Amino acid sequence: MAQLDIVDVGHAYAPGVEEERWALKPLRLTFEPGKTYALVGPSGCGKTTLLNILSGLVRPSRGKVLFDGVDVTDRPTKARNIAQVFQFPVIYRSMTVYENLAFPLQCRRWDKARIDAKVRQVAEALDLHDRLKQPARGLTADDKQLISLGRGLVRDDVAAVLMDEPLTVIDPQLKHSLRRRIREITEQFRPTVIYVTHDQYEAMSFAQEVLVMKDGRAVQQGTPEQLFEAPSSTYVGYFIGSPAMNFLTVDRTDGQFTLDGRALAVAWDIPQSPDRLQVGVRPEYVKLVTDPGPNTFPGRLRSVTDHGAQRVLEVEVAGQLVRTKTPREEGVPAGEGVLVHLPRAKVLPYADGRLLLRS
Repeated sequence: MAQLDIVDVGHAYAPGVEEERWALKPLRLTFEPGKTYALVGPSGCGKTTLLNILSGLVRPSRGKVLFDGVDVTDRPTKARNIAQVFQFPVIYRSMTVYENLAFPLQCRRWDKARIDAKVRQVAEALDLHDRLKQPARGLTADDKQLISLGRGLVRDDVAAVLMDEPLTVIDPQLKHSLRRRIREITEQFRPTVIYVTHDQYEAMSFAQEVLVMKDGRAVQQGTPEQLFEAPSSTYVGYFIGSPAMNFLTVDRTDGQFTLDGRALAVAWDIPQSPDRLQVGVRPEYVKLVTDPGPNTFPGRLRSVTDHGAQRVLEVEVAGQLVRTKTPREEGVPAGEGVLVHLPRAKVLPYADGRLLLRS
């Protein structure tokens, strides 16, 4: 495993393009050894470009790529000691499972006993130990993807495992179990893992740290908890979480925040905040209550969406929509009129799309 540093790296796919239109704007990042990272964002945000720069498939227009302090910017992929797992499993269909896992070690001239021990160790972790003699062409898509991962994990010298949306072609019913198995394997072998996905749930449930990207920029990096509890921007608040974070426009008069003329108590003090800003609160923290009280606002129930064990209720408050998640056993209020409580400690301030507090 290695520490990967991105130093002022940016990239444009055509010469003469102004920097604002680059696929990847110049940025600095450090990926610590032995940790799992997810790059997440919509199509075209720059996450795959960044992964391809790390792998050596793309040479950046600007900046340096360092592996454990060594400049590898000009080195080809084969000289970077990385393992890659792509959307579509890359395996040798004519080989058995054992031969697929052993092949990278044979190329490095390991002796047979050492190869056998390592292959069996990885196969056990991948739950492929009872299929080592089976031809790879007869396996399911998720097992083939596990072989792709295993080919990287058998190597002791791998600097990092780079994954580009590895679960895209996997049956939805199998994604959860495969994601769990990959997470368990990476926790066992502790490689440096960088995982690209457009699925925020996949990123949050897999990685130790998540990097949210937009328009070629890294807009926030942190643990899943940090991104959920304190999004640095309304963009991250909308992108992370399902349903997305609620954002309500509030007023400030004589230091008091109000929503439709009613006081909104908050757990922060911002002397220089504008007279009008937005507050964000997660649907998980919004509650429907029966009695008036602090931070409780009248609303009208507009819709109810069934999410299995939970329901998502959409309520209009002061002409703005607020979503709340409620357990099925709590039922749905009778009639349109409801009372909505916004917990003081979970309300965050935003101005011009940016969080006004340090996370």
